[in-house]
Amino acid sequence: MFSLISATLRYRGFIIGAVKRDFQSRYRTSMLGALWLIMQPLAMITVYTLIFSEIMKSKLPGISGQYSYSIYICSGLLLWGLFLEICGKGTSLFIDNANLLKKVNFPRITLPIILVLTALINFFIIFLIFLTFLVIINAFSLFQLIMLIPIVFVTLVLASGIAMILAVLNVFFRDVGQLISILLQFWFWFTPIVYPIEIIPGWARKFVEMNPMAVTVNSMHEVFVRGHAPEWLPLLYVLVLSALLLLLGLYLFRRHSGDMVDEL
Repeated sequence: MFSLISATLRYRGFIIGAVKRDFQSRYRTSMLGALWLIMQPLAMITVYTLIFSEIMKSKLPGISGQYSYSIYICSGLLLWGLFLEICGKGTSLFIDNANLLKKVNFPRITLPIILVLTALINFFIIFLIFLTFLVIINAFSLFQLIMLIPIVFVTLVLASGIAMILAVLNVFFRDVGQLISILLQFWFWFTPIVYPIEIIPGWARKFVEMNPMAVTVNSMHEVFVRGHAPEWLPLLYVLVLSALLLLLGLYLFRRHSGDMVDEL
């Protein structure tokens, strides 16, 4: 672990440069540039709001504000977008960088770090738009920003752990990449982002509550919709689970790092 941290610090210039190049290459030849970063989630939020707002606004328990459902779905989709980007791109991380891994001598652990930093920057760019919306409708408080930090941290650890495991497995079993794209679609609807968890039947709610992303998304809803602090015990449970997944991912990475280069 200490060797990984040391290698990361030594190659911090490489990491920062790679993050910059990722943004430049993504938007260099685009007419709208970085606007594409916000257009997709904005379109998704607009569609869900238009379709579900009238149906769901009366089903948010104890919430009756004009923009309550918009805040509800925006906060959930923002966090899911962060999770999805890390897990989705992380699955093919080593395969997509096969040429770099085979030709350049550098700490391979920097690749997942670059991915996480890029996803985090994307998240905060979109979050600034959401924050502007909250300020305009007078629904913003500093408390929300403070509570956001642990929720995002737990989500980052969870997504990073899953991505590391999948990235290693996908090098040796290419079906993993195809399977995870399907599973993530089911996972989205298994997470109370579009609908409130309270409308789910009791027998099904128990299974949904076991979903770690349901815990983090519900924490976002508590903070931004209801103005309450999240429930810390479930969030701690997710953090412990996420840390174990991350340690497993790092173990698999260290154990099979050399084999991955041969396989690629």
